[in-house]
Amino acid sequence: MTIKKAILSSIFVGSMAVSGAAVSSDMQFISIGTGGVTGVYYPAGGSICRMLNKGRKEHGIRCSVESTGGSGYNVNSIRAGELEFGVAQSDVQSDALEGKGQFNNNPYPKLRSVFSLHPEPIHMMAREDSGISSLDDFEGKRVNIGNPGSGNRSMMEMLMAEKGWTKDNFAFAAELKSSEMAQAICDDKFDVTIFVAGLPNGSAQEATTTCDIKLIPMTDDASMAVIKKQGAYSQAIIPGGMYTGNPNDVPTFGPKATIVTSTDVSDEVVYQLTKSVFENLESFKRLHPAFSRLQPVEMVHTSLVAPLHPGAEKYYREAGLIK
Repeated sequence: MTIKKAILSSIFVGSMAVSGAAVSSDMQFISIGTGGVTGVYYPAGGSICRMLNKGRKEHGIRCSVESTGGSGYNVNSIRAGELEFGVAQSDVQSDALEGKGQFNNNPYPKLRSVFSLHPEPIHMMAREDSGISSLDDFEGKRVNIGNPGSGNRSMMEMLMAEKGWTKDNFAFAAELKSSEMAQAICDDKFDVTIFVAGLPNGSAQEATTTCDIKLIPMTDDASMAVIKKQGAYSQAIIPGGMYTGNPNDVPTFGPKATIVTSTDVSDEVVYQLTKSVFENLESFKRLHPAFSRLQPVEMVHTSLVAPLHPGAEKYYREAGLIK
C-alpha cells in the first residue's frame, strides 16, 4: 500500500468509527484515474466505482475516482503504484508496452487490459475565422497540441511526426488540458485544438455553442498513414448535427477508451471490479450517450492491446465471453 493509500485508509476507517459504523480492518482502497471532469472518462470512472462500492460489504473493496491528466498520466501512475486502475486510449496502451511515444525507451510490460469502452474519434476543432480546413493548414497557426501525458498529445505528436513537424512549425503551441480547451479557443487563445473523445463530448458541445467552431475532416495523407500504421485505430464519423454549426458528417478516426491495470493488482480486486461492471452493464450504458452501444463481446475482444489481467479473464470465462 502506498503512503497516500495508507493515509486515505486511516482517514476513512477513523471517520467510520466516529460515525459509529462498522468497517472491516482489512478494507482495500483502490483508485481509478480518469481525465478532466468535463470529459467522458471521469463519469465512466465514477460509475465503475459506484458499482463496485455497492458490494463493498461482501468483497471488502472501496473505490474512489480521480480526475487526472488523462491516458498517459494514468498509465504512469499505475506503474508508480499511485493508482490501481486507469482509463487509457488503446494507442497509449500500445506505446506503453513497446516503449514508444511518450514512453520512449521505458516500456511497461506489467500493463494489463480489463475491458474496452467507447470509440474516441478525433475532434479537430478550429475557429471559423482561422482559415483552417485541413491538417495541411496548421503550419504558422496557433495550435493546442494537448497537455503532456494525455491521449490528445500522443495523437497530435503522431500526426506531427507524419508531417515532419515540430512545435516550431506553429506560431504558438499551447499545452492545455481537455477541461481548458473550450473556453480558451472561444477566447481566441489559439486557432485549433485536438480533442480525442467519445461522442458526444461536453467540451466540444461547450465550444461549438459558445463560438463559431468547425470540425476538421481527418482524411489527409498523414491521417491515413497513421491509421495504416496503428492497429489500435479505426475510421469513424462524427454525425452531422451532433455539434452546433456542423450540419454534415465529419470523417475522422481514433482509438478506443480502455480500462487498464497492472500485474501488481490482485486477481480478486480485478475480478470484482469486472464483475461489478458487467453485471450492471445496462445501468452503465445509460450513464452517457457514448456508452449506449456497448456490447459485452466487443468490450472483451476489441482494442485490448495489453494482455488481459487474470482477474478479468476469470470473470469472462465464467460469463462465457471467452473460452
